[in-house]
Amino acid sequence: MDNPGRFEAVIGLEVHAQLATASKIFCGCRVEFGAPPNSLTCPVCQGLPGALPVLNKRAVEFAVRLVLATGGTVNQRSVFARKNYFYPDLPKGYQISQYEAPLGIGGRLKIPSTSEDVNKVVRLKRVHLEEDAGKSLHPETGEYQTRIDLNRCGTPLIEIVTEPEIRTPREAYEYLVMLKQILQYLEICTGDMEKGHLRCDANISVKPADSSEFGTRTELKNLNSFRWVERALAYEIDRQTQTIVAGRKVEQMTLLWNEKKQIAEPMRSKEESHDYRYFPEPDLVNLVIDDVWLAKLKSNLPELPEQKAARFVKQFQIPEYDAGVLTSSRGLADYYETVMRNYTDGKTASNWVMTEIMRVLNEEKSDIESFRLKPEATAELLNLIKDGTVSGKIAKEIFAEMLATGKSASEILSAKGLTQISDSTLINEIIERVLTQDRENLKKYLSGKTQIFGHFVGAVMKETKGKANPALVNKLLKEKLDALAR
Repeated sequence: MDNPGRFEAVIGLEVHAQLATASKIFCGCRVEFGAPPNSLTCPVCQGLPGALPVLNKRAVEFAVRLVLATGGTVNQRSVFARKNYFYPDLPKGYQISQYEAPLGIGGRLKIPSTSEDVNKVVRLKRVHLEEDAGKSLHPETGEYQTRIDLNRCGTPLIEIVTEPEIRTPREAYEYLVMLKQILQYLEICTGDMEKGHLRCDANISVKPADSSEFGTRTELKNLNSFRWVERALAYEIDRQTQTIVAGRKVEQMTLLWNEKKQIAEPMRSKEESHDYRYFPEPDLVNLVIDDVWLAKLKSNLPELPEQKAARFVKQFQIPEYDAGVLTSSRGLADYYETVMRNYTDGKTASNWVMTEIMRVLNEEKSDIESFRLKPEATAELLNLIKDGTVSGKIAKEIFAEMLATGKSASEILSAKGLTQISDSTLINEIIERVLTQDRENLKKYLSGKTQIFGHFVGAVMKETKGKANPALVNKLLKEKLDALAR
């Protein structure tokens, strides 16, 4: 490739987030993943003649929350439109969406920059409400056929569209992580990509780095994994760059990412807004949001990740890095905060959550919501360390036993006799015995080889089967050896 560094990618993302409402956006059908095919439908979401849509107020509330949380402007009068296209899983032949007058405009998300040691701001262009289509299934039965499941028809979505100012695949990844985090904090979307609750389309073009004019863009469609987004964008940037370097034109088209082959494959020529023949939805009046309701929604916004992380640093005296990790999901932040209602050392608690607890979550590919130990149980264990009842090493053994049995730390401590030895007289007796039995190393230490101090600490801990208070062992052993060296 001829100097690819002189080219720059221009990326804009369109994210569809499924709103966590109990019912669909224009009818009363239940929203549920995994129900039997076509069991959650009615004349409205089936698109039968004469059936009229009625807007779900909860869906509007959820969408407004996101606009407010990202600093956007809520259009207090927005308009629904018909987006016309013909797929087998779209029974009406159009999708009810918003076009010229969306619910929200503007807003921004801060993400870690990949090129500088500062945060980058990604501006949002619009946030609008729409309904989802059904799902086409292609069973591997040996013969070509398509089955249609309309359960998803009418599921409420918000589409979040960025300005075209993301420049690298990594920035796109960071943006999606941050967006998912905010959606979950607002409790308006689960973010479960395996269930299709969060899906991403990416528009991408490549231009000379010193040019202000964008190149021909392509669209990567239906990316349902953040890693897929990153890999697909990297592939397409490289493909477009090589095309330009070779003197050929980039063709405008829609692409699908083939994860198995690690390539983007053409789906169709790219569609523009006029292809959808938008016009106002005649069966729905304009959506009007009054000042009182808007003010109420704004006042009820929850504490967002950035705010919570700043508070954790100040309130619990932990580093910014720890606060960032602990607030990466609302569930993890809530777990840590509940631990801290029953414990006082913020840094020790953050260490345990980020190492021991998150290690288990990673090993089990689980999340904090399904973690077997309640935060109160973790706090009880940490308090046993703090008051000297158990050592850190023994605490890890108790922690493993708690996970395996569901018993509390105090129950395991009592049953196994794991209480830490903090009796100075008993520890001094053990130190005396260790030094008497290891006179050769004692002579080395007294002759100046003080680096073997740890050897004696280990021997004492072994004699006590790890139960001795380590800090006390170090103190008493140092006093004894200093006395012998005089």
